[in-house]
Amino acid sequence: MLTIKEIEEKLKSIQEPSLWIEELKNDQRSGVHKALARWQRNYEMRELQLREHQEKIAFDRSYAPFAEALVAGVDEAGRGPLAGPVVTAAVILPMKSTELVGLDDSKTISKEKREQLAETIRQIAIAYSIHIQSADKIDELNIYAATRSSMEKAVSGLAPQPDFVIADAMSLDTKCQTASVVKADAKSLAVAAASILAKTTRDSIMDTIHNDFPMYNFTKNAGYGTAEHLAALRENGPCKHHRKTFEPVKTIIANQTSILI
Repeated sequence: MLTIKEIEEKLKSIQEPSLWIEELKNDQRSGVHKALARWQRNYEMRELQLREHQEKIAFDRSYAPFAEALVAGVDEAGRGPLAGPVVTAAVILPMKSTELVGLDDSKTISKEKREQLAETIRQIAIAYSIHIQSADKIDELNIYAATRSSMEKAVSGLAPQPDFVIADAMSLDTKCQTASVVKADAKSLAVAAASILAKTTRDSIMDTIHNDFPMYNFTKNAGYGTAEHLAALRENGPCKHHRKTFEPVKTIIANQTSILI
């Protein structure tokens, strides 16, 4: 008879239900029952992720104008922060992408997992393109127009060019047909992939900015208006990476005579 530890190890290598799994249900040891319950939960989670993966692929393909059409997903990171750029990404994925089972909106995934997925996306994508829109450009155009322009530039940077573009809640002007879909990062695999690339790229940029301006702790807050960030703004004033048209940055600038270089 196998020990409980041996059973736990064997279960780690089994992905599908089997006769041996069924036989384990007759084992009277509580440790075996617990190990089997863990395996069942993990199996059900994998099955759920696989179903959701297939649904996301089907969603993307539903927009394809013909059988072999290339469908791109576009998303952004950083529309809301007080500092740093908006980063947009456009991605075309192959029709089969089992490596991305479990991929979801970047906000629902841990930083470590996002980094792993970003590397996988870069490896398997038919094409991807990333565009960085600076804080100065955001101030010049306004956040909506700057994000829209950045998304369009990300799409234009794809090679090959897509036959259809799904954008997360943004109407775009591109050379092909587009669809603006609310919460597309939760429905579309390509948009979720774009979300991952945009988020990881922006996080890396904010980490670099943090090295020059550690007083704002951009590594932790990514430029968002946390209580700590706002306190640092009031104490130090804004730096060159802050969005001067965003409140309370705008008011702080109006009440001081200089901006950090």
